[in-house]
Amino acid sequence: MDLLLISITIVCAGTLTFFILRLLFNQTQYTIKLPPGPSLFHIIRNILELSRNPHIAITKLSKIYGPIITLKLGSRITIVISSPQLAKQVLQENSQAFSSRTVPYASRVFDQHKNSLTFLPLSAEWRNLRRHCATIFSTQMLDSTKVVRQQKLKELLDFIKEKSLNGEDLDLGEAVFTTVLNSISNTFFSKDLSHSTSDEKSQEFKNIIGGVMEDGGRPNIVDFFPILAPLDPQGVQARMSIYFIKLFKIIDGIIEERMCSRDSKIDSGSEVGNDVLDSIISNVGATSQLSRNEIRHLFLDLFIAGIETTVVTVEWVMAELLRNPDKLEKVREELCQAIEEDAILEESHISKLPYLQAVVKETFRLHPPGPFLVPRKCDEDACIAGFLVPKDAQVLVNVWAMGRDPTIWEKPNIFLPERFLNCEINFKGQNFELIPFGAGKRMCPGLPLAHRSVHLIVASLLHNFEWKLPDGLTSEHINMKEDFGLSLKRAQPLRLQAISIKLS
Repeated sequence: MDLLLISITIVCAGTLTFFILRLLFNQTQYTIKLPPGPSLFHIIRNILELSRNPHIAITKLSKIYGPIITLKLGSRITIVISSPQLAKQVLQENSQAFSSRTVPYASRVFDQHKNSLTFLPLSAEWRNLRRHCATIFSTQMLDSTKVVRQQKLKELLDFIKEKSLNGEDLDLGEAVFTTVLNSISNTFFSKDLSHSTSDEKSQEFKNIIGGVMEDGGRPNIVDFFPILAPLDPQGVQARMSIYFIKLFKIIDGIIEERMCSRDSKIDSGSEVGNDVLDSIISNVGATSQLSRNEIRHLFLDLFIAGIETTVVTVEWVMAELLRNPDKLEKVREELCQAIEEDAILEESHISKLPYLQAVVKETFRLHPPGPFLVPRKCDEDACIAGFLVPKDAQVLVNVWAMGRDPTIWEKPNIFLPERFLNCEINFKGQNFELIPFGAGKRMCPGLPLAHRSVHLIVASLLHNFEWKLPDGLTSEHINMKEDFGLSLKRAQPLRLQAISIKLS
């Protein structure tokens, strides 16, 4: 269904339910106590912008109504938070009341919401999955697998060097996707899931994960009007079912192959492996360990969240640096001073690159992977900033708006990494003006791996190559428009031409 037809459907459904909504929300106990917000007519008038760029549209509303606003969308009350102080109240000080998730219909496919770390309530099952993630992303585990990531990065650099020598340009996001895919698959399974950037499997994975992120993040009329769920008017659930079937087929095949291989090794007295999958399989059926179904859903979560976030961030970093040549030159100078000429960049070098770290922070400020984080649900009536947040309300934390708020940041729309030099602000959940990975108990468990991967990939790209736009284009031609979904990716792929610095 094309965008025009979707828009017409939404507008008609909104108009049809207008009088019902008036009965629901007017003259109720919430009329005075709820945070301020736009009228239903205002929302209908701006429905196209809300469906295409909800982060921008809602940020505009927050500038009118304040840092906490109410949106009455269909049968759901949505509260939007747009300040660090109120975000802290929601994510930390009142974390118990806001610990649950709103479950979109797109995530109900194959009962993903009942098995996913992302959507499970704080329960024994959730804590068990969280413990496994803490082990997977622990410093000890990441240190033990850094050689794998180093090898995959070398393959990326070799691929780019070949393109450079042939005078060819490349889709940077596509190349980085294959690297991150194989880095994660080797960390988890000790095997590549793609053999080259142009490999069919890599393209299929990219299409699947991109589809999940796009359909899972864009507004779905069924979430506002559940009565339409059997019709699936936008086809979201149908497409998500196809994506999940394909991903589960790949993951189940790997698990089955590994279990057979392990049985064979055990029977012959050979030593079994020690990657993440081996560690989990070794304890299947044991107390507090994971079932086969939980394993497949866990890996599905980790692949979807881990790959896209890293790839999107690397693309935004490179785009911003190319648009700001003076910042790019500062990164190069730092790399030359910190890394010996013939040395191989390693994760241990990241701590020696404060300006690069500032560049990544500035990119997260302007281009957070998830502009609203993952939506929360209020489990009980709560009071935030003197307003009522009613039970079952959806709560969005608009980190995109906070990153561009002039009351928080000087020159907020300017790419200025220097603001983070000699500054204690980080993105690990303690500083609420910069929380691209969330904060509190439900912040993203994969942050340690994302931190290592983004810094190392960007540093390696800049340390080994100079970069320019193809076909004589200049930095002014770089399209910085965003494409809204679960991740805020670039609307247009970043095509670049590399010039090898190290010819040997």
